[in-house]
Amino acid sequence: MKYLFIFISFFYTFLYSQTKPDTDSSSYYKKLAISDKKAGIVIEKSNFRDSYEYLNFQKAMTFKSLKKYELASKTLKKIVQRPDNNNTVPVKSEAYYQLGLIEIQLKRNDSAIFYFNNALEENSKTKNLKQKANIILAISKYHKNNKEYERAYNYLSEYYQIEHNILKLNDSKFNFDKHKKINQIHLLNEEKRKSEEKAQIKTYRYSKLISILAIALISILSLLSLALYKNNVIRNQNNLVLREKNKELILAKNKAEEASKARTDFLSTVSHELRTPLNAINGITHLLLEESPKESQLKYLDSLKFSGNYLTTFINEILEINKIDSTKIEIEKICFDLKALLNNIQNSLKELAAANNNHFLLEIDDAIPDNLIGDTTKLSQIILNLINNALKFTQNGKVTLIAKLHALENEKATVYFEITDTGIGIPKDKQKKVFESFSQGSVEVNRKYGGTGLGLTIVKKLIHLLGGKIHLESEVGKGSTFNFKLNFDISKNPSEKIKEAKSYNDDQLKNKIILLIEDNKINQMITRKMLENKSICCEILDNGEEAIELLKIKTFDLILMDVHLPGISGTTATQLIREFNKTTPIIALTAISLDENREQLLSFGMNDVITKPFVPDIFYNTIAKFFD
Repeated sequence: MKYLFIFISFFYTFLYSQTKPDTDSSSYYKKLAISDKKAGIVIEKSNFRDSYEYLNFQKAMTFKSLKKYELASKTLKKIVQRPDNNNTVPVKSEAYYQLGLIEIQLKRNDSAIFYFNNALEENSKTKNLKQKANIILAISKYHKNNKEYERAYNYLSEYYQIEHNILKLNDSKFNFDKHKKINQIHLLNEEKRKSEEKAQIKTYRYSKLISILAIALISILSLLSLALYKNNVIRNQNNLVLREKNKELILAKNKAEEASKARTDFLSTVSHELRTPLNAINGITHLLLEESPKESQLKYLDSLKFSGNYLTTFINEILEINKIDSTKIEIEKICFDLKALLNNIQNSLKELAAANNNHFLLEIDDAIPDNLIGDTTKLSQIILNLINNALKFTQNGKVTLIAKLHALENEKATVYFEITDTGIGIPKDKQKKVFESFSQGSVEVNRKYGGTGLGLTIVKKLIHLLGGKIHLESEVGKGSTFNFKLNFDISKNPSEKIKEAKSYNDDQLKNKIILLIEDNKINQMITRKMLENKSICCEILDNGEEAIELLKIKTFDLILMDVHLPGISGTTATQLIREFNKTTPIIALTAISLDENREQLLSFGMNDVITKPFVPDIFYNTIAKFFD
């Protein structure tokens, strides 16, 4: 253990002593001092304090090798000044010897002989012949340098005598070691022979055991093979059954998908086909109401208008759900100002709120960024549906729309929306069902308040589509609270201000000349009458071919183009018209849902789209936009 710590201490000293110092010698000696200090710490911890003399000796040798003789001499003197003990005598003797060599290097011969004599005195205590020989040789060289040849010769003779004795001792030791090694080889051979005999006995026993185990293993493997064979037969049978079941499942899945597609196609077709006669019902009702009907007729016409609007809403909501379920809906990414959007929604619902004597309040968090990126159409649809419901089921109460910033991180904003009302509330057992299609909580609620029961279904599906989840809290008689959170990207560019739709002015429409291209006679009559009621001149054509030829020779202020025409379609006719007329506004008339094909219709060169059945105010507003 002692020598282990001595080795560690020497390691720190040798770490720098074995390399030459770099150009910055002061840095080198600093590092050497640090190594010396670390070595000293190791020795202090090891409780072998005498070993410190060996460390100092190595340090002195380092200085000597670097020709720093004064530093080496100073370190060696520290060693020889230490009290004598059995452990320090050898190193003190060597220290005196090295001091003598250093003094000779420094040309101080008198001091050198003093140290050599002290080295011999210390060496006599250790009887280290090799060290004594080195000291005697150094003294001989000293006398030779001083031209004391007789003394030099005497010491040199003594040196050779010591070397001769060392050689004899080494030879005797070598012979002893050789004899000892031969005896050890004989012992090892005998042990090897015995171990080989034992190994042979063990090998025999192991061979016997292995034979027994091999027989047992073969038996077990035979049984396992038989079991695996039976399992394989059973597995193959099960696989056949599973394949048959998978085929049945695939057939059932295909049938279900076909049924779902058939349902989707059916609803789309029925909704589309209902729009044309519904346009006639709503249009004629509107025309009759403008003809100053009798008091007794007014009640019936109002009921007819309500039924037509209800059926229109119902068809639109069915198409909306159908579109979401068929994954045909796309999410838009538009830069917008949420605060402006919500203020516009509040303004548009003031009349509806006043109808049931409700207060509609809006609370918007100022921390919400002005420029968000998201789908404003779907967001507006969600909020409008929820507020419409709240206003419908609340009387003489309060409806509040709250928008708060929930989180802001990495150019993304999470906004918390909450719609609260003080209306009739929803029973606990009905709260999950209100999000299902055609569900309004109860038959009594449906009869009293009306509605299709599809609004909340659409809201839930749209929120899920935008990455959110809607939550409901409600208590009967105290009201309901709907809340959800949506994530929006934040735009660095300012959003476009949302313009409120301006109401049309009759003067904008007077004496305008409009070409109507429509093949349905009832729709021709209704549309002509609606236009003439606003002092608009209307010319009607049944197909697109005639319209193209007429527009080559005659100019109109605006064109109303039915999309589905006999012969060439309205879209094809529009493309052909745009080849020679790029300025006249063309508005598409279609019985298909507006959001389903609006962008496609506009891509053909149409300027706007009006869906059937016409809503009179929207119909006139859309036309008036092009007469500003």
